[in-house]
Amino acid sequence: MASALPAFPAATPRVSALLAEMTLEEKAAQLVGYWLDQGGEVVAPMQNEMARSEGALAEITRHGIGHYTRVYGTRPVDPAERAAWLWQEQRRLKTETRLGIPALVHEECLTGLAAWKAATFPTPLAWGASFDPELVAEMGALIGESMRDLGIHQGLAPVLDVVRDPRWGRVDECIGEDPYLVGTVGTAYVQGLQSHGVHATLKHFLGYSGSRAGRNHAPVPAGPREVADLFLPPFEMAIRDGGVRSVMNSYAEIDGVPVASDPALLTALLREQLGFDGVVVADYFAVAFLEVMHAVAADRGEAAALALAAGIDVELPSGDAYLAPLVERVRAGLFDEAYLDRAVTRVLLQKEQLGLLDPGAFADEPPAQIDLDTPRHRSAARRLAAESLVLLSNDGALPLAKDARRIALIGPNADRTAALQGCYSFANHVLAHHPGHELGFDIPTVREALAAALPDAEIVHVRGCEVEGDDRSGFADAAAAASGAEVAVVVVGDQAGLFGRGTVGEGNDVESLELPGAQRDLVETLVATGTPVVVVLITGRPYAIDWSLDGDGPRPAAVLQAFFPGEAGGEAITDVLTGAVAPSGRMPVSLPRSSGSQPYSYLHPPLGGPSDVTSTDPTPLRPFGFGLSYTTFAYEDLAVSTEASTSGRFTAAVTVRNTGDVAATDVVQLYGHDPVASVTRPVAQLLGYARVQLSPGESRRVSFDVPSARFAFTDRGLVRVVEPGPVQVWVGAHAEAKPPASGPADVTGGAISSERPRAQRSLPGGATAAATVLLTGGVHEVTGADARVVAVSVE
Repeated sequence: MASALPAFPAATPRVSALLAEMTLEEKAAQLVGYWLDQGGEVVAPMQNEMARSEGALAEITRHGIGHYTRVYGTRPVDPAERAAWLWQEQRRLKTETRLGIPALVHEECLTGLAAWKAATFPTPLAWGASFDPELVAEMGALIGESMRDLGIHQGLAPVLDVVRDPRWGRVDECIGEDPYLVGTVGTAYVQGLQSHGVHATLKHFLGYSGSRAGRNHAPVPAGPREVADLFLPPFEMAIRDGGVRSVMNSYAEIDGVPVASDPALLTALLREQLGFDGVVVADYFAVAFLEVMHAVAADRGEAAALALAAGIDVELPSGDAYLAPLVERVRAGLFDEAYLDRAVTRVLLQKEQLGLLDPGAFADEPPAQIDLDTPRHRSAARRLAAESLVLLSNDGALPLAKDARRIALIGPNADRTAALQGCYSFANHVLAHHPGHELGFDIPTVREALAAALPDAEIVHVRGCEVEGDDRSGFADAAAAASGAEVAVVVVGDQAGLFGRGTVGEGNDVESLELPGAQRDLVETLVATGTPVVVVLITGRPYAIDWSLDGDGPRPAAVLQAFFPGEAGGEAITDVLTGAVAPSGRMPVSLPRSSGSQPYSYLHPPLGGPSDVTSTDPTPLRPFGFGLSYTTFAYEDLAVSTEASTSGRFTAAVTVRNTGDVAATDVVQLYGHDPVASVTRPVAQLLGYARVQLSPGESRRVSFDVPSARFAFTDRGLVRVVEPGPVQVWVGAHAEAKPPASGPADVTGGAISSERPRAQRSLPGGATAAATVLLTGGVHEVTGADARVVAVSVE
């Protein structure tokens, strides 16, 4: 028998009455999903290896059903026609099942609603690069509105995994490597999506991205402090600040314990400590994986008992474990039915909140026609794509000359719509199985957008090579095109896909961080022609491109990084290339020097950086927060509170000035460092950030109101605390633009060199001198809201 139950969720009278009436089979039915339209439509790993119910839908749902899985997102279906079917099916569930409970419909929505004809937005790594939670919230609201209109109730997004190793294939689904950036941007997405009554689902609780060697579904060696201080904060923010209604478990096993079977994480931490009171859903097949991949369960019935007792309320996408195997185990007296009652109560409460239990549910009519890619969608997609583009280097080649007459446009990603979209886009996730099928929405390629923006220029397009493979037969034509042009724009990078269908995406982990295939050689061949070369990287991870950024030899004249920018990505890239928009994106992850230096995070303690006791240098090519513009910015008159209580707040204010002649947006970044603590602390930590638009010569005052708990960490007793003592605070253009290692300095307003001891290099952008804040009082134990929010004002 299982151990004693924790606190039971408080049920409403309607939910209590339903629960009292349910048979054991009806309870189990509410705890599972049913994947419609699976025949031949394999869009998830191991989908065909799991058991599937066969037969008429009426028979399958005779006891009811909890979820319908991906009604719109399994195959290309006309949205309005599918909505008509869904309304009819929900009405059938209401009238033909004994209890009359409709199904909750869930869909993927990581880069927009994953449905045919729906808008495709930039991938989450681009959200992080924008440093713009407000725009991400606007995008989330647009996605939520589309989902609500189609009768969809729950979205399986956002991903709040903190990037730990760029070799991991799912990096493009993540927001960044800093927990605060991930938390603020991810929470904004939750608030936007849920503003239209659709429940967001946080993924993947917990530690998934910390897998050994960046391998998918691999063991996670993280200790409790890394779990608490790196992986947990974004989830805490989305739960406490965002009010998220659903959480999905991680496939990972942490120190030998699979998360799907761990009540310490899914109940004690998630519910009792963080206060989450929504529904926990299984990542697809995660319950069955307790038997087939983790080997902690002897059969599906034992897997069901472990997962349900741990706190997974709903098995997705099917009922491999929670239907017959679980019912048999309960009937045999091997598992307490009260665990089912607990989960069913949560599920019914969620359905009640969503209006599914109302007598008038689905009495309205479905949309006769619906536009899932309106001008509002396209506007937000283009603005977010533009804000996410990061200029990594520029020797003056950008923006392109307005009078350019001949431009060579080269590369495997220059004229491909699939290259602009992430792994969980409908095109790369589903339409990849339907070659030749109409895409269903407009998505101009870089070639098409550049030709439209520069109608008087001759644009010579040559592919050069493919994303993958060693075929160099197109190099000669590419070199000839570059030699005959005033400038060559070469668009290289990734193809997103799943499990071998691409170079990045779920299951597409890599051992090397070199550009795939022959693409590096293509770029170097073009550089050797002597024509100025602008490299545009469209990728789902950061690559080790030291050959294009550092060194004394020939190199590209400019490098622009784009993380799968979505349906308006070709236009946004063109806007930046032509100077219609000044680049303002900042790196949400460190740009690695090599795969051998991984895993690396800017949030490293002193021993994690370069030193004289090792011959290796982990210093990244470009640090977290880095990004150039077509102008320059200066920071002046830093003013920081001289002291604050460990349980209080302090202020920091700085004047940012546009010192160039181009209107642009700066991302002002506030960093801090605790120089002496009871456990080692990062040499730099993002405390807050703000996007600031400035005309040439204009200056604005940016103020941060910071809780002292931004310096909180898990101490030796595994308690999250803020310790008293002096801490350093400074404003920087990126994570390496920080004060000298000699210690705190007074506020002087002087520039700080970004040169590093072993790297011996300088990067554009400096910082004002550091200020010292004395945190006073005793050790403050952090609980609740005081650990999260930084208030920002721009005058």
